[in-house]
Amino acid sequence: MPGPGGGSGTTFARAERYIGERVTTALERIDPKSIAHAVNILSSVPQIFVYGAGRSGIIGRAFAMRLVQAGLRAYVIGESVTPIVSRNDAAFILSGQGESYSSIQTANIVRREGAQLIVLTSRPGSKLAHTATLLLLVEFREDPERPRLAPLGTLFESASLRLTDGLVAELIRARGESEESMRRRHAIMV
Repeated sequence: MPGPGGGSGTTFARAERYIGERVTTALERIDPKSIAHAVNILSSVPQIFVYGAGRSGIIGRAFAMRLVQAGLRAYVIGESVTPIVSRNDAAFILSGQGESYSSIQTANIVRREGAQLIVLTSRPGSKLAHTATLLLLVEFREDPERPRLAPLGTLFESASLRLTDGLVAELIRARGESEESMRRRHAIMV
């Protein structure tokens, strides 16, 4: 395996730095009032429903897990034990392009039922963005380095993980939770 000065080690370091810098810049552009609004919605509803397709769905599942550990009632849409969303609930949908059929259909159902909808996307003009009660936007300008150092949706997915983890930090502060109280709700695997 090539070391410093050539080969995979150099590409790794450049990619890690590139992803970190681009994600940080995108997250710094989010209005703190939008974050406060999201925390207010998530902490005031009886149930939170999370949805994303593909890698966005993996980030969504991680977010739902932390919401449960923070003492909130959260479900991943599509799981067999997930109840139906109702008027007093909220849904959180992650979609980089904001055009996936399943995300748009899910958003339409959420809106039809009258629940609040937080959308996290990188495309403000997408169909999904137009369904949002609250839009959280992480935009990335295209550049020639992106396809090689952060292919496909890597930047959006990395930003989504950091944003949702930041939301969890705000939620646990607002709810008076601690790592210890969260640990008590952590699933114990045998």
